[in-house]
Amino acid sequence: MDLRILQTAIEATNEAVLITSAELDWPGPLIEYANPAFTRMTGYEANEVVGRCPRLLQGPLTERAVVDRMRAALTAGEAFQGEATNYRKDGTTYFVEWLITPVRDGDGRISHWVSAQRDITERRAAEDRQNFMVRELHHRVKNTLATVQAVLNATVRSSNSIPDFARILTGRITSLAKTHTMITDGVAQAVVFRQLVESEVLAYENGRDGRLSLHGPRVVLPSELAVPIGMALHELTINAIKHGALAHADGRIEVTWSVEQGQSGQQLRWMWNEHDGPPVALPTRDGFGSRVLNRVLTAQVGAEVSIAFDLDGLRVTVDVPLK
Repeated sequence: MDLRILQTAIEATNEAVLITSAELDWPGPLIEYANPAFTRMTGYEANEVVGRCPRLLQGPLTERAVVDRMRAALTAGEAFQGEATNYRKDGTTYFVEWLITPVRDGDGRISHWVSAQRDITERRAAEDRQNFMVRELHHRVKNTLATVQAVLNATVRSSNSIPDFARILTGRITSLAKTHTMITDGVAQAVVFRQLVESEVLAYENGRDGRLSLHGPRVVLPSELAVPIGMALHELTINAIKHGALAHADGRIEVTWSVEQGQSGQQLRWMWNEHDGPPVALPTRDGFGSRVLNRVLTAQVGAEVSIAFDLDGLRVTVDVPLK
């Protein structure tokens, strides 16, 4: 085949191609040819790399183990395929996939190396995101199963009958499912705090405006904070329906929050204030709602919880450390 046809094909391909001399010891191997795709990938023009060693593309983040495996394969006269971090002319990094093949002369000796290279930065980023999502999903499933088990056990202890148990458990699992839906709807796997409050309380306003008042900045909660906080908001809402502000026609709930600087960093401080409900009575036992506030929030997210039974209504203050 005419060599001009081969050269035209190599220069037209989107795969970066380098041809180097055979010697592996410094200063070799030396680049003898680089196609246009190589210059687009690296930012180097052909005349800037011809006569130089491909090691100019390596840097501090280039994986030494991969380079060592490549050297061992080439020393043995074998082809090599691998992936590593390379550096462009402007100093930015990219992931490259190599396929390096020996070219032998009539005597079987290696005369050159041909390296086909591909920029796989986007593919690696997608794989990293997928791996992160798998790890996050595994972690979340374990936490969710533990949460469901805790909810189940606590509901059994606090229910007076099987219908009562079924109703309460369904509400708690539904709340947990809503939180997980909000988490998985976004790429960031996080929930805006205001959304979390609205998802629990708005359904119980009974169509009356002004029963729920929300004030605070936009705060995004990662999944490990959103799940226990969502559970706490659900228990506060159910308690308000049964015994608090939402059990009275004129009752209302005010939720305020802010981001403050705590001793160990930033923290979310949110306050749940009930107003104009029935007279507040001190609880006679430690119900599941109280356990969520005092134990789950404290144990799972390191929150500090303060509960006050004011004459005007229940007041809960929660300080949650933010990552």
